[in-house]
Amino acid sequence: MSAYRDGDKVVVMVPSRLSKAEEEQWIATILSRLEERERRRRPTDADLQARARELSRRYLDGRADPVSVRWVANQRARWGSCTPDDGTIRLSTRLRGMPGWVVDYVLVHELAHLLIPGHGADFWELVGHYPKADRARGYLEGVAAAAHLPLEADGHEDDVTGIHHGDALHPGDDFPHEAAG
Repeated sequence: MSAYRDGDKVVVMVPSRLSKAEEEQWIATILSRLEERERRRRPTDADLQARARELSRRYLDGRADPVSVRWVANQRARWGSCTPDDGTIRLSTRLRGMPGWVVDYVLVHELAHLLIPGHGADFWELVGHYPKADRARGYLEGVAAAAHLPLEADGHEDDVTGIHHGDALHPGDDFPHEAAG
């Protein structure tokens, strides 16, 4: 028994030997499982907020406390951003459907920016508390490369002009803005 999406339809395959009642029961079970799996892959803003708080507690000793965490559709060259002054974090909707450990990395990255605005060694040390940080960075670099987004060679430091240079999380982000992140 299995199910998959075909456009806006769900195709459910069950053995022909099932009775009509068994077939209906299995279809309901399979659809429920599919819905739950899709819900986990597409967390709501409230889910993101709760997850960010949990990640802060687990990896940053609870020091980062975002006021809001939400999905945004207008970030085409960045995976996430934050504004430390008001404690807001925004994640690109392009992350929806990516593995949870990748979304967690982006959240930890932005949470770390609530504590340290730049991309200096102290920032990367903090982000490094997340055990899958390197793996997630590599994943995002691969996605960015496949999408032909520009990547900076060094990309870990803000320059003195206040222009943020891209890193794996913010590829091609070479413009002045409120907060690095």
